[in-house]
Amino acid sequence: MIPQVFLKPQRAQPFFGRHPWVFAGAVDRVEGSPADGAEIELRSSAGNFIARGLFNSLSKILVRLYSWQPDRPLDEDFFRERLQSALHLRHNILKLDQPDAAYRIAFSESDFLSGLIVDRFGDWLTIQCTSLGMGVRRGMLARILSECLPVKGIYLRTEKGIGKLEGAELADGLLWGESPPAEIVVRENGLQFAVNLAEGQKTGFYIDQRDNRAATAALAPGRRVLDAFSYSGGFGLSCARAGAASVECIDSSTGALELAARNADLNDLKGLTFTKSDVFNALSDKVQQGAQYDLIVLDPPKFARNRKAVPDALRGYHRLHQLALKLLANDGVLVSCCCTGLITMEQLEDVILLTAQDAKRDLQILERRGPSADHPTAITCRESNYLKCVISRVG
Repeated sequence: MIPQVFLKPQRAQPFFGRHPWVFAGAVDRVEGSPADGAEIELRSSAGNFIARGLFNSLSKILVRLYSWQPDRPLDEDFFRERLQSALHLRHNILKLDQPDAAYRIAFSESDFLSGLIVDRFGDWLTIQCTSLGMGVRRGMLARILSECLPVKGIYLRTEKGIGKLEGAELADGLLWGESPPAEIVVRENGLQFAVNLAEGQKTGFYIDQRDNRAATAALAPGRRVLDAFSYSGGFGLSCARAGAASVECIDSSTGALELAARNADLNDLKGLTFTKSDVFNALSDKVQQGAQYDLIVLDPPKFARNRKAVPDALRGYHRLHQLALKLLANDGVLVSCCCTGLITMEQLEDVILLTAQDAKRDLQILERRGPSADHPTAITCRESNYLKCVISRVG
């Protein structure tokens, strides 16, 4: 008999409503002895069936839910159907299946596959397992994907801290097929980008910013552009190609800037400069030098991984915006990105508001944006809507 997890009284409604995360505090008892990563049934305090999920005693999320059908086990056929549904969205609806394209195939809770991220980079896939349940099924998931897509290889990437959060002992490495070359070239909005799947940040490239880079580039012609936290130059190169007067990319990583310069060469783009520095220090120095820009992109990494870190993260965003407003010329464009899921769009806008008030500058929000459409949000788990992008005009 499949092990059963019973909820405390009056705790079942979110899960009948198909929220996928069952935290340990909502659970009354476990009947049976499920191994970590094993399938269980979730039941209300009255014993009514709610859903099937995967158990993990090592995580604060004790159960992740996948199927609300009592007769639908979480077997290989189930995961094949879910992955095929995710592919249908990207290929048949979004039309992203193009040669040398880079796009997200599966986005965890947003594709009803909690704990699994799959990205495609031309002929290779990367898999990232952010839950132990998906981690122990990584071989099966790679096999399903290899059957669904004509790819050469599938590579596992691990997220920092996942071992502590989930008790999952995973290491980067090849899961199926051929190892990826040191450099894979993909195309985005007419630009070529070199991607290193084994060593690049996240799963190799920030696919989620595809549409935000295009929207920013549309405002770049003739402007002096500063791309802060530039990584491999996604925003900066997009602006240069659109006709920016100048583009400076700043990042603290030598490897990232070397990749950005390589990408500039791939696209025969001239006139970009690449500065290795802590971004806060670099912007402070530029304020002291009296530098001015017409368009500034702030795209920092995640500043908070838990709620205790949110106040410090908000102070970091505030400091960045203080410096940016001092560097923006009149009629400048500010692109404010935040990938910290624990910070809401309202909180980001509050940071922008307070900074503009302190600087005594008029600021108009032109666009509120999120990630590209291959990073959808499941309405039953809006926590998956992590990326915020605010494009403003500063007077």
